[in-house]
Amino acid sequence: MHEDMSGKVALVTGASRGIGAAVARAFRSAGARVAIAARDAEALDRLADELSRREGRALVVPTDVSDSEAVAAMVGRVLSEFGRLDIACNNAAGGGHPPTPLAEIPIGAFDSMQAVSFRGVFLSVRAEIPAIVSSAGGGAIVNMSSTAGLQGVGGLASYVAAKHAVEGLTKVAALDYAESGVRVNAIAPGPILTDNLIRAGAAAQQAAATAMPLQRVGQPEEVAAAVLWLCSDESGFITGTTLTIDGGRLAGTPPFQLKRGPQ
Repeated sequence: MHEDMSGKVALVTGASRGIGAAVARAFRSAGARVAIAARDAEALDRLADELSRREGRALVVPTDVSDSEAVAAMVGRVLSEFGRLDIACNNAAGGGHPPTPLAEIPIGAFDSMQAVSFRGVFLSVRAEIPAIVSSAGGGAIVNMSSTAGLQGVGGLASYVAAKHAVEGLTKVAALDYAESGVRVNAIAPGPILTDNLIRAGAAAQQAAATAMPLQRVGQPEEVAAAVLWLCSDESGFITGTTLTIDGGRLAGTPPFQLKRGPQ
């Protein structure tokens, strides 16, 4: 990684583990001061101890992103401690249900998914943009979507709806604030080796890998590298788009493996 983010301040939501923690590490390695937010304060403290071994320190801001006042306080805390905000990665997600036919989904499960995975992104972007414009005169935001934000997945109506909404929100935010110098993009990961897939076990991991054209699942660090690039000057002409990190899954149908007979 060659991006230099020295002097910049980055905020990462959903940073307690997995992709969010990897993004925080990437920003810190690039020289940024980092604020990390999530509901799990103990996990944030452990990550902050790790990040603070480098020069400077990480700011821990326990936050429920579905709460508008908590999100406003989160951004206010970053400005109070660091004096500015340049970059944000909105990775927090949660709620929902296991695979369930749409007509059988409990309304509360649907609402809980939207509250965190969509409304939480909306509230975060809404609070971050004025802070970025006022303190930095421009910057970048990356919202964490999913390949489920670009295509349907049977049984996951709540998750698919939330991630499709994040896609639309990202495009509108990019259009509304391009002239203010704020770039807003999304990333759509496919299967990534995070806690859920680790807990699912080796068989599930192998099944996910086999379904990918590249025949493997992704790593959180690969997603983090893409976030870092989208927030850097190297991607300065990119806004309102989604970068898929899916091992080729959405590219189409792999070629049939034709068996050749004796020549």
